[in-house]
Amino acid sequence: MGFVYPDAASVRAGASRPLVLGLFVASCLLSIVSFYTTQQGMMLYLSPWFATLASLGVQSSLVLVAWLVGFQRTGRALLIVVYAITAAVSVAFSYVSLYNWFSARERPALVQRSLYDELNALAARMEARLNEAASRGQNYVIALDEMTAAELAHGHISRSGDADPYLNAVRESVAKEAQSLGAAYREGSGAGARYTAFERHSKLTQSAVAQLQSGQRALAAWRAEARPNSSSEEQLRRFAATQAAIPWGTVNRILGDEAPPPAAPALASFVDKTASGQEDLMQAFQDLFSAPTSRHVFSLALAAFIDLIIFLLAFASGPYFHGEAEQRLCAAGAALDASDEQVFVRELLRKMRPSAQGLAQVDVADLTPGEQQLCLALAQRGQAVVEDGSRYLFDREVHGRLMESLAARGLPLRASSQKAHA
Repeated sequence: MGFVYPDAASVRAGASRPLVLGLFVASCLLSIVSFYTTQQGMMLYLSPWFATLASLGVQSSLVLVAWLVGFQRTGRALLIVVYAITAAVSVAFSYVSLYNWFSARERPALVQRSLYDELNALAARMEARLNEAASRGQNYVIALDEMTAAELAHGHISRSGDADPYLNAVRESVAKEAQSLGAAYREGSGAGARYTAFERHSKLTQSAVAQLQSGQRALAAWRAEARPNSSSEEQLRRFAATQAAIPWGTVNRILGDEAPPPAAPALASFVDKTASGQEDLMQAFQDLFSAPTSRHVFSLALAAFIDLIIFLLAFASGPYFHGEAEQRLCAAGAALDASDEQVFVRELLRKMRPSAQGLAQVDVADLTPGEQQLCLALAQRGQAVVEDGSRYLFDREVHGRLMESLAARGLPLRASSQKAHA
């Protein structure tokens, strides 16, 4: 026995319900996902209960409006506007939630890395200034040792000036100190007051150089221990401790200027703002419009994609639950004849015969009141025409749908068939 292929209409009628139910379930599942992401975004500004209720209202509106658009014949423009506004709210908060979820780990690392780079650049400027001060200090130590030895051997060193501001200040200080002693210590060679003053200034400069070298070691130790993955608070705390160990007064005195010490960055500029709650929304959109990355685009596209798919699935499944227009007209005609819908369609199809054009036709005189109303409604919709005032010609598509409606026989149709057979 050869294999008998099933009728396409039967397959379509039998498989339509599971497929449409699948679409309905898929739209509900995606609505739950969109509800969760919207609720997480709204919780940044509203209490959890308010955010939950608002998100539930938004998602319910999205699904119901999409269903209405699918089978509503009038007012579709208004429904689409309502859906667009509601979807914009849902997409905005869903985008914030998704973006923060995607960047929950990367953003703090980026903030910490930017602070690390900022502190390293600041440390490089500090190191250059320290190195310059230490190098000059060592030169001053050598120069003061020579001046001390010259004062011991020859004397009169404090009388002359010096081209270097620091050494000139030392000469003037020694001269003023000797003048305050008067004639008690006569100027000249030997271990007098001037020699002692030069020696003291030399030791003070050596001590200053030692302090500068200690600051250099502290800065080098900070560079060796600094890590870009450390928290912003820890990085700034350790940097502040290192900066406090540098004798900036000695640096300015040796370099001969009054430059203030470099200011450390403010902690508020290097804090992950998305961890502070209500700044998430504005920060996420500010990053999206100022410097969008692939993560921004992907988060926004995913949020919009979810709501778009919800609309398409609800739009496709809504008309099925509401019923096709011909199905509703047949149900109304069956109600007029006090009959079951499938039995009503079967009796109408039994009265049809082919026309000269190959179309299904039925005589007006053979129609029941319900069948007449159905044919009138189809004629008004342009799916049937009246020929010579005595018969109706049906559109091929309408005839095919009427046949398909009998592919899966209901209980009243089976009972009617068994009764007729008996």
